[in-house]
Amino acid sequence: MKIGVIGATGHAGSKLYEEAKARGHAVTAIVRNAQKAQDMLGADAQILERDAFALTKADLTAFDVVIDGFAVGRFSGLGYLHVDLAAKLIHELRGTDKPRIFFLLGASSLKTASGRFLIEDLRNSPNSDKWIDVPEQQYREYLFLQLITDVNWVAVSPAGNFIPGDKSAYIRGTDQLLADSNGESILTTGNYAVAILDEIENPQVKQGRFTVNNK
Repeated sequence: MKIGVIGATGHAGSKLYEEAKARGHAVTAIVRNAQKAQDMLGADAQILERDAFALTKADLTAFDVVIDGFAVGRFSGLGYLHVDLAAKLIHELRGTDKPRIFFLLGASSLKTASGRFLIEDLRNSPNSDKWIDVPEQQYREYLFLQLITDVNWVAVSPAGNFIPGDKSAYIRGTDQLLADSNGESILTTGNYAVAILDEIENPQVKQGRFTVNNK
């Protein structure tokens, strides 16, 4: 398949690019800095040098799948850009079934064992005012996506602790925060990439969300 990865030089995006390429897909890194992408992904990397907010319908519909791996810094104060970009991409793709577009969310919109959204617990964490911006905005991004019925979208949430790391094995869920056999809610970027490529190749979700945790 033709797969475009927005933010392919990020922690999650780079793993997704590598996994898609390893599986033989025609994968393109959609990035603002082509040189940085080549340095990270290799001189032979397929690259579309474009600001995500400048992507057109023609750009997007050239792919079978687009993955929105856009991310801002935790302390940047720019978390609202997650919602803005989701709205932009949805606007461009209204009334289409292709591409299938994946939105990479945080864990804040998942429910804990108590039935509360994780964002509610995060708000009550010490000094949360310093870092809550991105989790808040990604929670709102998921609320926005749930209103969309005329775009072929999928949302993906990682575990509570999302860390760089290789692939091993994973478990999947829907809306509940998961835990591994040791009771830890933790996911590596490698397992995240594998789970997303598995969903791309064997679709199970449309206009909905799934979550992933290390096994």
